[in-house]
Amino acid sequence: MRWCDSFHLVWTAVAAEGCSLKALPDWHHIDLVVFDVDGTLYDQRRLRFAMLGLLLSDAWRLRSLDTLKTLRTFRRVREALGDKPEADFMRLQYARTAAQHHKTEDDVRLLTADWLEQRPLPALPACRYAQVEAVFAGLQAAGKRIAVFSDYPAVDKLKALGLQADLVVCATDPSIARLKPDPAGLLSILRQTHIAPQRTLMIGDRFDRDGAVAQRAGVHALIRSRKPHPEFATFQTYADPVFHPLLKGAPVRAAA
Repeated sequence: MRWCDSFHLVWTAVAAEGCSLKALPDWHHIDLVVFDVDGTLYDQRRLRFAMLGLLLSDAWRLRSLDTLKTLRTFRRVREALGDKPEADFMRLQYARTAAQHHKTEDDVRLLTADWLEQRPLPALPACRYAQVEAVFAGLQAAGKRIAVFSDYPAVDKLKALGLQADLVVCATDPSIARLKPDPAGLLSILRQTHIAPQRTLMIGDRFDRDGAVAQRAGVHALIRSRKPHPEFATFQTYADPVFHPLLKGAPVRAAA
């Protein structure tokens, strides 16, 4: 059999099992676990579907799609600012969105705070990934520290999800003001916890944001993905074997 055929068979088998091509973390060598929030601790698609229903109801009431369109533009502007960082992103995210929709920056600020930060909170518990609370409990029982690093405000989201972290850092914090994959927020966590990068693990759901920020900060990465990746360790659910050492003795529920 040719080497290329062998490689194809191995790749197919790995992909079919949802395994990682990168070595999975050894929990004995990890003292700090940093979680992303959106798409990592809860099912973001499920939440957006629920929010879409509210947005459409609001649009019908107002006979206008303005709110939905403004929020869509805001997300695109933020994504672009993550791809090509600029100074003062906190103001630019509102200014650029406002310019496209003939609004003031304050209008956009209030709209996004309402629809992206407050209204989703009641729906979050139903969207939380199965087993994530057991993983948090396992980490705490094992004496590991837990931190959160999110591009969006995360304190209220964690409360809604019923999860607790030792430290929460967001890109919107005045002392950070940098979107992923800029490592400013992750480096701040390392400084505050006094834990070395090589004993830190970043868990996220995006290779280009969470994986990249981990690389820039010199920490390990574990990315939630249905497909394996040549550079990053991956998992599909919090019931995967990589988390079994943390789940021993914890109540186990079926994965969503």
